[in-house]
Amino acid sequence: MQKQSRSQKFQPKQRRKKRSRKIFIYGIILFFFLLAISAAGYASYYLKVPSELWEDLIPIPDGNKVNVSIESGMTASQAARAFEIQGALEKGTPVQLARWFVKFGIDKKIRAGHYSVVPSDAWNLARQLRTMKPALLKAQILPGIDIFALIDSLEEQDEKISRKNFCEALLRDDNYPPEMRDILAELPDDEYTRYTFLMPETYMLIDRTADELVNASASAWWKHWGEFIASHKFTAKELQDASIIASMIEREVMHDTECRTVSGIIQNRIKKNMLLQIDATVVYAWRLKGRKLTRVLNKDLEIESPYNTYRVTGLPPRPICLPGIEAWGSALDPEKNDFYYYVAGKDGYHYFAKTYKEHLKNIKQARSEK
Repeated sequence: MQKQSRSQKFQPKQRRKKRSRKIFIYGIILFFFLLAISAAGYASYYLKVPSELWEDLIPIPDGNKVNVSIESGMTASQAARAFEIQGALEKGTPVQLARWFVKFGIDKKIRAGHYSVVPSDAWNLARQLRTMKPALLKAQILPGIDIFALIDSLEEQDEKISRKNFCEALLRDDNYPPEMRDILAELPDDEYTRYTFLMPETYMLIDRTADELVNASASAWWKHWGEFIASHKFTAKELQDASIIASMIEREVMHDTECRTVSGIIQNRIKKNMLLQIDATVVYAWRLKGRKLTRVLNKDLEIESPYNTYRVTGLPPRPICLPGIEAWGSALDPEKNDFYYYVAGKDGYHYFAKTYKEHLKNIKQARSEK
């Protein structure tokens, strides 16, 4: 075997040294490049020179967040002031923050809602808001719910809502559209009537308070029915009666297709001065006495109450629940028919009859299904 020459023997070491030197040089270059980029980025911050490149390289502050509520209609200056008042602006002034809003285009697209941000200086606060969407609070109002269950439900959704402040909100005229206020002035001034003029729906609110919920819900109700009511020139008394009828239909009718038919029957019986004999009113009468009925028996019909339509002719004094859209529509526009009786079958659909004799046959038919 041939011996390696001295130069050949040291060639691998020389290569390793060269490679290490290159790596070292490249590392130095990379270090100074990153240092220059960082320096330029931080300089852009201190000199207030916006640049997407620097912003991407400089991390957005992390830490404990605070929630800031921005109200509808706020200008950029007002929103900036709100961020300061609510503890999100740690350094700088609202004027500086508003300027960053303008530079980033936030002033044109800031929306009402809740913003969860890390408290920081004006620039970093504006950076957080560039792509942030506000959160809204959910409040739900279900059709068919009576006022007691509605208040219980709202209290569970938010501690800001109580029976006292919800009833106060219902009685506050400013919470209703201006077009409704003349009508409200002629209606009974109580929460049992007024709450039926709320639209059952899920609402996304800036602040889940009784006033905001009533305002949003009453506005939704008027937006849906206002034009129809105005065009038909309903009086306040007619609307009050319609609210009571709608509430009974909401509880009495399972299938929406039958709402207008049942509404027509109620009108027919009122004209004839007949007892309405609606089980749902009896359930409500017992509810007012603290007893919950799941099924109405003959003995339950003896209750002394103005809501017992088996003993008192005409409409009950107040609505028994919150009507939905179909129930309201049927009360405002009942079907013209010759029916006076109805009984529910197993599937919830009703058999309708013009005479009591026909009604007895329908009862027999309905019972045979069970």
